[in-house]
Amino acid sequence: MAITNGPSLNSTPAPNKQTLNTNYLDFTGTSDTTWAQQYLPDLMEKEAEVFGPRTIAGFLSKIGAEEAMQADQVVWSEQGRLHISYTGNVSSASGGQDSVSQITLTKEIDGAGVSSGSVDHAIRVNDTVVVANSDGVFKCLVVTVANEVIDVAPYGTATLSQNTATDGTTILVYGSEYAKGTRYFDGGNAVTQSDSRGANEPKMQTYSNKPIIIKDYYEVSGSDTARIGWVEVTGEEGQSGYLWYLKAEADTRARFNDYLEMSMLEGELGGAANDLTESSNVMYNAAGNQTGTEGLFAAIESRGNETSGVTGVNAATDLAEFDAILAEFDKQGAIEENMLFVNRATSLAMDDMLASMNSYGAGGTSYGVFENDEDMALNLGFSGFRRGSYDFYKSDFRYLNDKATRGGINDAAGANAIRGVIIPAGTSTVYDQSLGKNLKRPFLHVRYRASQTDNRKMKTWTTGSVGASTSALDAMQIHFLSERCLVTQGANNFMIMK
Repeated sequence: MAITNGPSLNSTPAPNKQTLNTNYLDFTGTSDTTWAQQYLPDLMEKEAEVFGPRTIAGFLSKIGAEEAMQADQVVWSEQGRLHISYTGNVSSASGGQDSVSQITLTKEIDGAGVSSGSVDHAIRVNDTVVVANSDGVFKCLVVTVANEVIDVAPYGTATLSQNTATDGTTILVYGSEYAKGTRYFDGGNAVTQSDSRGANEPKMQTYSNKPIIIKDYYEVSGSDTARIGWVEVTGEEGQSGYLWYLKAEADTRARFNDYLEMSMLEGELGGAANDLTESSNVMYNAAGNQTGTEGLFAAIESRGNETSGVTGVNAATDLAEFDAILAEFDKQGAIEENMLFVNRATSLAMDDMLASMNSYGAGGTSYGVFENDEDMALNLGFSGFRRGSYDFYKSDFRYLNDKATRGGINDAAGANAIRGVIIPAGTSTVYDQSLGKNLKRPFLHVRYRASQTDNRKMKTWTTGSVGASTSALDAMQIHFLSERCLVTQGANNFMIMK
């Protein structure tokens, strides 16, 4: 019978009493069965937190609220403007007091376009209007109305010149003038006060959004749950110990919580040109219903205001940009308290701008105004300021700074980078179609799907054979799910800074 030695059998005794690499396993080698290092390294078991808090969630919880819903769509209505104003062009000129000029209406102020060939505006015969364009400002009387075309006669001796620039002329109704003993008129025909064409009705302005389903999961084999590690894990979710799967599961949970907020910020509705089926899981389902959801950035870009500054990118270095912002807010709801959530560069630029307002700032440090003294650290940051009748409260927006989130995107986006958002504080009164009554809610709030049977605000469950056994799978699967959307009310009072 022959005996064959194994390939790694150390059958030759060492001539001297010494440590050899054949006597120890290798920490640094590629083999799992050899140790070439006989000395135990000084292991730093605690995992280093080199990025600080890695999560970006918390923005919406500061400024909004969360509310349950039981429908596939949330619909709300918002007040329209009270006064009647349009843009258009002067298609034919007039000269003198009794001459008539023809104006073609094209669009409501901040509203929809005026359709050609149909009367879908609120200007009536005998209305007095202000007509303004690059040629001047004129006061006129409306003499006839024919669909989207109105004829006006200027007061005084002013002359309306032809101005065919698209939306180059603004028309504002400021009153009316009737002769003695006359009735209401519409297109030259007498009408009664109750006539549906003669009376103006408030325009219904409704907006809607739909929830999306957000999912993620983590899986670990049964063997790995029973395997100890030498690294002591740590994380935002409070995990600790020497089981690595605890860290992986908690990181998945923390990342999913961030996805919930990022989806509400970055969400976009699917485009109408896409006809992908439900099996594709994108854009449109088989029934042709639009997918996606309108996030904060998309809502502001479509229904709100945008500023790129008056002196270039990151143009918060003087008050000129904020004066322009105030002028725009004056045209909107004129909400006095607003919150600024900005990236680091814009925040520092605002600090420099505010510091330069101090007459002593250029020549040295002012102790009285900033309540500093020679023996204390200087506070060169500002949390807010007041300009005109508006208060601005400034806060850093981590999502716009983090290199792994929008901070990295902004580096590549150039002029399209988002440097901050301005959000009104307080609540707005809206009519909720689901509840059938007026409610006061924050301008921003999250709607999530919930009922007595299932709450999908933040749903998590475990499957597999590890722990509470639910299947024959030799693993533990932890599932995360949420169904939600963001409601951005009064987006005309918001501003995105690029």
